[in-house]
This record gives sequence, C-alpha cells and structure tokens, in this order.
Amino acid sequence: MSDDRGSASGIILSFLLGGLTGAALAILFAPRSGRETREILGEKFREGAEKGREVRDTVVGKGREVLDQASEYVDKQREGIASRKERLAAAIEAGRQAYREEKEKM
Repeated sequence: MSDDRGSASGIILSFLLGGLTGAALAILFAPRSGRETREILGEKFREGAEKGREVRDTVVGKGREVLDQASEYVDKQREGIASRKERLAAAIEAGRQAYREEKEKM
C-alpha cells in the first residue's frame, strides 16, 4: 500500500515539474524580445519570492502557536503530577500513621 502512495506522489511531482518546465520554455520561446522576457521572468520571480516569504511567515506563526500550546499543556501536566505526588505522599504518611497507631494499640 505504501508503494501506491509513493508512485502517486511521484506522478504528481512529475506532472508539476513538467508543467513548470513547459511554462519556462513557453516564456523563453515566446515572440518577445530578450529584455521583455527577462523583465517578465524577474517579475514572476519577485512574486514567487514574496509568496514564499508569506508562506514562511504563516508557517512560522503557526509553529509558534503550536509550541505555545504544547508548552502550556506540558506545564499543566507537570502541575497535575506534582499535585498527585503531594496527595500520594500525604496518603502514604496517613497510612503509616494509622499503622503506627494500630500497632501501639496491640
């Protein structure tokens, strides 16, 4: 089953790379001057770079949110563990005290 997913992603990747290659060749062989083509390519590159920065900022922001949530969760779990540890220690001490009292009665 993992082979099916691997081949499907390979097909999709091949399709995308083929599309990008075709687009690049279409721009290079379009009936424009070299200067116009370079300007168009430069503009497309700048647009792509800007979108890349936007995606990066979004991903970093989401990552920070997840990290903050995970940190809060871990802190709550630590507090809960510390609380249970204190209650368990108190219960053990109460049990020991009850044992000593019963032992003294005998």
